[in-house]
Amino acid sequence: MESKHIDRRFGLVAVEKGFITVDQLFEAIKIQIKEELEKGRHRLIGRILFDMGVIKLPQIDEVLETL
Repeated sequence: MESKHIDRRFGLVAVEKGFITVDQLFEAIKIQIKEELEKGRHRLIGRILFDMGVIKLPQIDEVLETL
C-alpha cells in the first residue's frame, strides 16, 4: 500500500518539475491499474513512465531525491 502512495507523489513531483505532462501521468496510472487488475502485478509509476519513454533515469533519480 505504501508504494502506491509513493507512486502518486512521484507522479506529482515529476509533473511539477516539468519532466512529464499530466496527460502522460494519467496514461501511466491507467496502465498501472490495468496491469494490477488483469495481471495482479504492481509496477511503479516511475518504471512505467520510463518504459513509455517519457522520463529518463537521471530525472527519476532527481524525483526520488525529493521524496
